[in-house]
Amino acid sequence: MTHAARSEILIVGAGFSGLIMALEARKQGFRNITILEQAGDIGGTWRDNTYPGVACDIPSHLYSMASHPNPDWSRSYAPGAEIQTYLEDIARRERLYDHCRFGERMTATQWDGSQWQVDTIHAETGEAHHFTAPVLVLALGALHVPLIPRIPGAEGFPGPAFHSARWDHGADLAGKRIAVVGTGASAIQFVPELARQAAHVTVFQRTPPYVLPRVDRPIPPRMRALHRMLPITRRLRRRWLYTLYELRHAVFRGKPRAVHMAMKMWRHGMEAAIRDPKLRADVTPPYRIGCKRILSSNDWYPTLARDNVTVVPAGLSRIEGNRLIAGDGSTTEADVLVWGTGFHVTDALRGLKITGTGGRSLARAWVRGLQAYLGLGVSGFPNLFFLLGPHTGLGHNSVVLMIEAQAAHIARLMKRMRTQGLAAIEPRPEDQAAFEAEMDERLAATVWQSGGCTSWYQDGNGRNPTLWPGTAGEYRRRLARAGLDRYRIVESTVTFTDPVAVAKTPPDTSRDSARP
Repeated sequence: MTHAARSEILIVGAGFSGLIMALEARKQGFRNITILEQAGDIGGTWRDNTYPGVACDIPSHLYSMASHPNPDWSRSYAPGAEIQTYLEDIARRERLYDHCRFGERMTATQWDGSQWQVDTIHAETGEAHHFTAPVLVLALGALHVPLIPRIPGAEGFPGPAFHSARWDHGADLAGKRIAVVGTGASAIQFVPELARQAAHVTVFQRTPPYVLPRVDRPIPPRMRALHRMLPITRRLRRRWLYTLYELRHAVFRGKPRAVHMAMKMWRHGMEAAIRDPKLRADVTPPYRIGCKRILSSNDWYPTLARDNVTVVPAGLSRIEGNRLIAGDGSTTEADVLVWGTGFHVTDALRGLKITGTGGRSLARAWVRGLQAYLGLGVSGFPNLFFLLGPHTGLGHNSVVLMIEAQAAHIARLMKRMRTQGLAAIEPRPEDQAAFEAEMDERLAATVWQSGGCTSWYQDGNGRNPTLWPGTAGEYRRRLARAGLDRYRIVESTVTFTDPVAVAKTPPDTSRDSARP
């Protein structure tokens, strides 16, 4: 194992979260930053998901960094490759690549009483490396571990078989019989692309989603030029989009007018594309809108109505060679199998090998479910922060807004710790318990808990540790008001940084901006 490489802040993950965290830390005067990334490049979701039709389901001007606006988005909803290029461009311009250590997969992490000890294995060489830092930020993202259900006989399927997040671009799909398992956010994007080239596409649907149309069109060159010449125009566009998407939160609170409008949009889009009464019935969700993730597409329902597309509403039961047997006993033969079955969410974080104070593991701390104060920190794990951790996902707006608020909050805490010569902080147990009780109470009043469905938002106990129950604006304001007084100071054998750095750092009395 190589000797320890020490940083002021260690960030795990180089997607949107990790890059924004590094930028915020540098803004507060930190320079010794290391970003560990198990892949070979930055990008996270947009590096990993390269399936046909991949795009964002939030408007481009809102799904971007406020500090790095892009006036040249090509469409209202940017394709995945364009978002990846956007992130790469920021990483190059801001020299964030200089902070990255690629191919490093975190294997174990332990708090030694003064700092975090992080062990990794290099993906190519297999070498064991060691890193240390007083502050550890996990910017792993919520959707990064592909989920493939255990279907009897799946390992014996003779043709190409792959998950949407691990797309096999070498597979010949033209003129083939393709079976798709799942009807989630990824499937509604790649199935229309497959249907244009396949002989036949069979979609195995367990539970139909609500899919609403969206206004997606190219952004004209003259509009892009205007955004470049007059930055206020793109700021106004972003503000309008932010306000519009905040209003969507009313659907999840069950506000009658908002629910009626959403249902009207869904029904109009579905019935305009699908004439067959049986197919309409098969794709009509049996739960309240919003209980599962609301999806957006102009192509999904027209694709399901094509002659070369079949929807099997019984779900996939087992596989025998190239024969796929549904829950209702119907059989389909396929040449290619694509899993559009989403990701591990609540159990992905639980599997992290992290040891805090007194040898207590994170898995043990979360034995009754994921918990984190403000979605950021866990009592008993000093100077450990999550980005997009428990209770910080959104069902209605851009998660980039949440990441920006979290990263700014963490960086501000770090600066004040350095200014005051503090070594470590952690949430108070009673504050964490009170926050979790608040989350459970507020979520119980939303459609996510009472809408009559089972979703990936919930853990094995039916609890929702994934979503924030309020608006993005409420969360951002809450973090902007929070300071060191919300945390417990942890005794440690070393200060956060050397005394010279402390002496050169003026007191910080600023607060995070809550503006989008």
